[in-house]
Amino acid sequence: MRATETITLYRPVNQTELDLIAQSGYKRFPPRLPDQPIFYPVMNEGYAIQITREWNVPAYGVGYVTRFAVDSAYLQKFTVQNVGDQRHDELWIPAEELEEFNDHIIGRIEVTHTFKNQ
Repeated sequence: MRATETITLYRPVNQTELDLIAQSGYKRFPPRLPDQPIFYPVMNEGYAIQITREWNVPAYGVGYVTRFAVDSAYLQKFTVQNVGDQRHDELWIPAEELEEFNDHIIGRIEVTHTFKNQ
């Protein structure tokens, strides 16, 4: 049997999101809120750290960077979106497709960094 090829993605999350991820056994991201039509994992850890430090920590007092692997064949249906400088690459997953996206996560969602207000 051939191993599934994966792509590593990153996602900045707040405490509420992390708590819901933990409730899933670190296997799934929670559903989007009604005013959040897109789930946007990012393509590199540096960008996820930047989002966490510049937006999540000021907004929530704490922010986490998560890392996870997704089946690369599944991800081919999404186009990488660049939203700033060359490292600002994201995937835009429509909220209604998040459950399917979660089904293609391989392994566990890991927390790689924690940032808090000083």
